[in-house]
Amino acid sequence: MTTSPCHGRSTPRARLRGHTNPPIRVYALPVHKIVIADDHALVRRGLRALLAAQPDMLPVVEVNDGASLLEAIAAERFDLVLLDVSMPNTNALELVATLRSRHPNLPVLMLSGHPEDQLAIRLIRAGAAGYVSKSEATDQLLAAIRRVLGGGKWVGVELAEQLASRLQNEDQPRHATLSDREFEVLRGLASGRTATELADDLGLSVKTISTYRSRILDKLGLDTTADMIRYALANDLVAE
Repeated sequence: MTTSPCHGRSTPRARLRGHTNPPIRVYALPVHKIVIADDHALVRRGLRALLAAQPDMLPVVEVNDGASLLEAIAAERFDLVLLDVSMPNTNALELVATLRSRHPNLPVLMLSGHPEDQLAIRLIRAGAAGYVSKSEATDQLLAAIRRVLGGGKWVGVELAEQLASRLQNEDQPRHATLSDREFEVLRGLASGRTATELADDLGLSVKTISTYRSRILDKLGLDTTADMIRYALANDLVAE
């Protein structure tokens, strides 16, 4: 203790000789490298701005189709893929399965421009870590990204309810028996695409599309393409 010359009181010594304050440690947040895959430039620009504003996220690459995405991932390591459900010349189900096979530790968060639908469940089964609508509020989108980056899964309320309903109900809809390829052909034909257009999109022959069409009609117990379209509309299966 020391004595104050003005008041004669004992006061704590302000600093001991030979001692200094410990240095302040600054812990930097890990920065996650993210690739954005979407065919709309405005969407990519908006996502890039959103991610760049976060201290722990770094939007590194933007691509506009599945082939470019696979090339980018082969050339560089990423921590997350933000993948649009509907890109030209890209089958989302096959792309997710390919990513899962080639890069099993790379999480994929699906982005959709329309509400959660039948495709969402199949994408989750194929290996996607989550499915979120582009119409979600910014904080929900960031929450989904951080959940998936942390090793978790993300589904919206509607999709969670669909999954819970399927677990509770033993009776499955007829289209649940379709393979992923058959399901894509059903959605494509029912949305008005011709067999030739669908064959180009999926990298198949028109004859193969016709074969899938016959299988679909058989599994669904239908007779004509018109019946298929009515079934798809009644069950909210039509691709937008």
